[in-house]
Parts: sequence; C-alpha cells; structure tokens
Amino acid sequence: MQRFQHAIPAGLIALVGLWVCFVSYTQTPAAAFAFPRLISTVFVVLALWTFFKALRDGAAQEGGFSRQEIARILPGLAVAVAYVFWGAKFFGFYTGTTLAFFMQLTCYDPEDLRRIRSWVMRAIITAGFMAVMYCLFALILNVYTPREIWS
Repeated sequence: MQRFQHAIPAGLIALVGLWVCFVSYTQTPAAAFAFPRLISTVFVVLALWTFFKALRDGAAQEGGFSRQEIARILPGLAVAVAYVFWGAKFFGFYTGTTLAFFMQLTCYDPEDLRRIRSWVMRAIITAGFMAVMYCLFALILNVYTPREIWS
C-alpha cells in the first residue's frame, strides 16, 4: 500500500479532471466553453502525467502528509468544496468567488485577526483579485460566466 500512497490521490484528481473535461466538451454553445475546454484539457494532461509519474516512482517517494499538515489544509479544502458544489451556483460566479477568496485569505493570512488593518488589507487584496478576474473573463476573454442571483 505504501507504493500507491501517492498514486491514489493523483488518480482521484485525474478522474475529477477527466469528468470536468468531459462536462466542458459536452456543453453548448461551444464558443462559450472554449476557455473552460482549454483549461480542462491542460488540467487533464497534467493530472494524468502526475498519476503515471506517481505509479512509476511510487516506491522512491517519501511519506505523505502528517496529521498537522492535514489539519492546516482542511479549512481551505472545506471552503473550496463549499464554493464548487454550492457557493458558485447559489451566489453566482463573481459573488461566490469573492466570498471564497476572502474566506481562503482569512484562513491562511498570518496577520492577527483582531487588527482592523489586517481586515482592510484582506478586503483590498480581494477587491484587486476580483478586478483582475473580471477583466480577464469578462473583458479580455469574453467568456460566459454564470449569472448572479441578484441580477
């Protein structure tokens, strides 16, 4: 089992990537899904490469995550899963992404949560990130993004 310790998660990620790629290629209109198709194809290629590399070099790799590392990853993973399966659909792409990014930033920002300045900086960083996302998706790539619940 030690040999497959890295191959199992890599295989699961490759399966998710294949599913996302399949969904992106079966949606219409094709023009609206051009960018997701490109990204999902690259994602699948990298995921499969990682999976086969993990199978080939499995015995040569060191142990996996410690319990402390897993405990550090879990809050961000919970936010990401909630965003993917619920938040983006309920709030829409931009609002859901804003909330998820702000929550991720809050989980992993080393600044003291009791300082007002740290909250202001998180808000500024989130606003800057969302401005870049909006410019990238809506203005430069002209891709379809899901509508908000308030529109």
